[in-house]
Amino acid sequence: MADDLGDEWWENQPAGADGSPEASDDEGGGDPEMMQQETVPVPALSKKTEQPKECFLIQPKETKEDSTKTRRRKKKKITDVLAKSEPKPGTPEDLQKLMKDYYSGSRSVIELEELNLPDSCFLKANDLTHSLSSYLKEICPKWVKLRKNHNEKKSVLMLMICSSAIRALELIRSVTAFRGDSKVIKLFAKHIKVQEQVKLLEKRVVHLGVGTPGRIKELIKQGGLNLNPLKFLVFDWNWRDQKLRRMMDIPEIRKEVFELLETGVLSLCKSESLKLGLF
Repeated sequence: MADDLGDEWWENQPAGADGSPEASDDEGGGDPEMMQQETVPVPALSKKTEQPKECFLIQPKETKEDSTKTRRRKKKKITDVLAKSEPKPGTPEDLQKLMKDYYSGSRSVIELEELNLPDSCFLKANDLTHSLSSYLKEICPKWVKLRKNHNEKKSVLMLMICSSAIRALELIRSVTAFRGDSKVIKLFAKHIKVQEQVKLLEKRVVHLGVGTPGRIKELIKQGGLNLNPLKFLVFDWNWRDQKLRRMMDIPEIRKEVFELLETGVLSLCKSESLKLGLF
């Protein structure tokens, strides 16, 4: 009987955390504050343990400006190349080679051979020691006599070909010691109309013409300039502009020069009535 009561009393007691009956305050229960401290839940540890992070070095993005600067540095300019090289005087072979390279894609082998000019049609080239007047005096020692005998209008005895109007004016000033009483005409497009130049050539006898290949070609095309009396054709070959380009380094000028040569200059050279000079 006592055992049954004991079991019944045990079952009616509230269970503790471990399944055993809770001890009452009277039966050895400790200080209430201590009890509260013991029952404060402890935060559970996170199941996910922090993994060590990898460190990446992020390179700064290249901006458009930086990439442009890089390309500019890599690109070789003619000014950079020429600044490191010594200037070399032009030769007749240079003109012949440029002519073949220009027409190689559009002409047959036979037609390219027809473009070859005899060595006899070339005057002595400037060796970079001459001024313009001294060079012209060397290649044309009988200029005074030729000038006095020339009386045909719409023509000149000597043509000087250069790359621009500004350069043409410089050449006209540089030729003072050579020209003497010769009549000089400006043959470029800047501020001067073609018809004005045609009228000047029709009106008076002119000995020396200085200009650009495009305008000279146009005057020939319109009948304002007759090439038959022409004795000397001089290219301003070795002079370089601010970008260190010669006239034949400029694609537009090179194209106009070769078109000018085909207007009748090549045939006059082959007949040896016209001489070519490279200043």
